[in-house]
Amino acid sequence: MQIHESAENYLEAILILKKRNGQVRSIDIANELSFSKPSVSVAMKNLRTNGYISVDEDGFISLLEKGQEIAEKIYERHTLISNWLIHLGVDPKIAAEDACRIEHVISEESFAAMKAHAVQET
Repeated sequence: MQIHESAENYLEAILILKKRNGQVRSIDIANELSFSKPSVSVAMKNLRTNGYISVDEDGFISLLEKGQEIAEKIYERHTLISNWLIHLGVDPKIAAEDACRIEHVISEESFAAMKAHAVQET
């Protein structure tokens, strides 16, 4: 199943918030992404229906296995690309914004080459 960029962004946000706060609710995602609560609610329903997340009776959101895999992949891409651009002299804010766009469209082959090159430099 092909997942859309917006869903990848939601899954990445859940991962980041979980790392930062230990737990995640829809309101946290709305605040993090500056989205409306109704938009986040619809997205969470779609992610839950498609087996990417679970939501417990208290409204806490957890990534399921396939959601976790996608979130970690996107987060790794974002982090590496952002850091690489900063290393090249790009302003950190611009680097983060560009990384957010690039992380969704870069091929596996190109990302693997970037990752191998970045590891060699360290």
